[in-house]
Parts: sequence; C-alpha cells; structure tokens
Amino acid sequence: MKEVKSKILVVEDDLDVAEMLNAYFRVQDYEVYTVNWGEDGVRSCQTVHPDLVILDIRLPDIDGYEVAKRLRSDRRTQEIPIIFLTEKRERADRLQGLELGADDYITKPFDVQELRLRVRNALQRVSQGSLNNPVSGLPEGVLVDEHLNRCMKKGDHALLLISLEHLDVFREAYGFVASDDVLRAFSLMIVNTMRELNSGDDFLGHIGPTDFVLTVAPANLSALYERLQSRLDQSLDYFYPIKDRERAAKRKDRLAVRMSEIALAAGGRISNAEQLKVELLRRKK
Repeated sequence: MKEVKSKILVVEDDLDVAEMLNAYFRVQDYEVYTVNWGEDGVRSCQTVHPDLVILDIRLPDIDGYEVAKRLRSDRRTQEIPIIFLTEKRERADRLQGLELGADDYITKPFDVQELRLRVRNALQRVSQGSLNNPVSGLPEGVLVDEHLNRCMKKGDHALLLISLEHLDVFREAYGFVASDDVLRAFSLMIVNTMRELNSGDDFLGHIGPTDFVLTVAPANLSALYERLQSRLDQSLDYFYPIKDRERAAKRKDRLAVRMSEIALAAGGRISNAEQLKVELLRRKK
C-alpha cells in the first residue's frame, strides 16, 4: 500500500522563499501547497486540511498572527501545527506567537535543514497523538494506558467508570461550543470532588470522548462514589437553557451520568489496559 504523504501548507508572500520551500519539501517527499496571502492561508487550511502550516508573519493583507488566531478558533483547523517563519526576532514577537498556539518559531535568514527537522518533529508529535484531551485537558491515550497498567501490577486500586450520556443529543440541539462547555464543567466537578476527599493517589483520565476512568484507593471508593453521584446528577439540568429545563427533564435522552466500579487484583484475568478498558465499557452497556 502506498504511504500517504504528509501535507504542508506554506503561507509566504516572498515568492522566492515560497518557491524554494515548495521545491525543497517536495524533494523530502511531502505534499506541498503554497499561498501568498493570509486570507488564502485560512481558506486553504479549511479545504486542503494540511498536516502542518509554515506561516510567515508579514503578509500583504492580514498578518500571520491573525491567521493563527483564526485557525485556532476554528474546530476544523485548531489542531494543525503551526511553525512561524519570520524576520522578527524580538522576545515579545515570539511570545505573541506562542500565546496564539504556535508549535515552533524560526527566524529569517534560516537554515533549511533546521526547518526540516522542526517540521519533522512537529509532525511526529501529531502522529503520536495528544496526551491530553483538548476539551477537558485531562489525560487520555498512552498516559491513561500507562497508569492503568501500573495499577494492575500493584492490584491496590479500585476503578470507577463515569460516563456522561447523551452529550451527542445535547450537541445537536445547542451546538459544539455548548457541548464542550458541558464536558469541561463535568470533568471539573469530578476533579474538585476528588480534591475534597484529599486522596493524593487518585487519577482521572479519558477512555472515550465522554467516558472517564477514575482510580482510587478501595477505602475511599464508597464515599467518592456517593458524593459524585449526588453532585453530578443534580448539576446536569443546569446545563440546559432555563426555557428548556422542564421539557428536557422528561426526555429519555437528556444528559445523564452512569457510574460503575471494578476492583483490581494483581494477577487477575485482566492483564493489560486494553482489556481493562473493554471490560469497563462493557459494564456501561
């Protein structure tokens, strides 16, 4: 099967630099697109869906900072790595780029080999996947797997699966921004409840977009379960607009929380994180 090439979008108004980067990265076996205006860069990101953007700051229409701001505010483009390419060297300029979510920053005149390595490293970070959920900020993926594997080896933790149900229905009715706000608030309530019980070894992470796994000392499980059940159940109605709360409360597909627990024992039939996540999600059904 033919390997899919990574796509790079170059937004650069200096035609000589744009042509050089196009030719150089094509030789490096990337699929390269070039535009010379900031507005064209924003539109190209939405249509081409590049894996990385090399973005000049000085552009003829809107500057690179505005391009980056728009990309980071659009769900379709907010995760694309951005490397700023600029003549500006001041610390304030670098900080402004980083505040907008730039992944890297290189100044002109630049070493093209250095730029190649920065591009490679940024793409590798993306291919390895995020270590934290972009909405809740909680660990997911490999961080959760590593923690669960450690817990299974020790066999001294209890697990709690906490699922926020019907968020997809809520999203269809009120939009992505509102549903993301719900997920952030829901996860924060769990974190705050854990802190109130002052158990330093507790861990919370995602095993699915709306499924959380919490590891806790067995002695603290009952108190944590009861407090979470009460707090989360009572809060869900308040996520709906006031005018819709009474009607939403009667729907079967309203926002709801479901929790299930499982004890871990060293040397048990579940031997790795993947098996454990399957078991947790099976209990959810």
